[in-house]
Amino acid sequence: MSITARLLRYFAFIWIAILSLGTFYESFAHNHAFFLGFKQAAIKTGWYMPAFYCHIFASSIILLVGFFQFSKTVYTNRRLHKVLGNIYIIGVLFIAAPGAYVMTLFVGRGTGVFISFLVQNTLWVVSTVLAFTLVKKGNIDEHVKMMRRSYGLAFGAVTLRFYILLFHVFGNGVNFDNNYIIIAFLSWVPNLVLVEMINIKEAKPQPPNPLKTKPPSPLKGELFD
Repeated sequence: MSITARLLRYFAFIWIAILSLGTFYESFAHNHAFFLGFKQAAIKTGWYMPAFYCHIFASSIILLVGFFQFSKTVYTNRRLHKVLGNIYIIGVLFIAAPGAYVMTLFVGRGTGVFISFLVQNTLWVVSTVLAFTLVKKGNIDEHVKMMRRSYGLAFGAVTLRFYILLFHVFGNGVNFDNNYIIIAFLSWVPNLVLVEMINIKEAKPQPPNPLKTKPPSPLKGELFD
């Protein structure tokens, strides 16, 4: 792995860790949370807070689990990869994504922002389901591509906060009446574009390297059995 790739991986891991720990702290200290201060009407419905905590708790675990799934050490360990894969899929489909759907109903930032989060969450569910069905069929290559898409959408939680930070540092802050719609789409669309670039690059035939031999994949047809 190149130095640049290693630095990017460490950068991503640091952001995931900061996001998970920071969001946990802010969320459970909800009396002082800036975000929840704008959600009092939604909180009073009784639906928002359970969905919020489900989404935050599961997403924090999903981001960490998904990150390590792309490590060679993990994906060559069939049992560990399978366990983490189960955690990821169950967390997305039964906890994080349902919570996100409920939260989207109360987003209150305009139609554009509502559509952005609704489409993102739906694509997240669809790509995760497809990744599961592909690995059950033993189609490992397509499974990996689909899992990249799923994780790219999950990583929108990180990039959303990254762009909010950039708007505060280099701009005039976040205005929920105009520029938040830009941030909402920036949080996940570029992620998918980058994922597709990686998928296309890896789909191109590579010239054989006589100095390296690739061992057979231990994953085929075994995950989630």
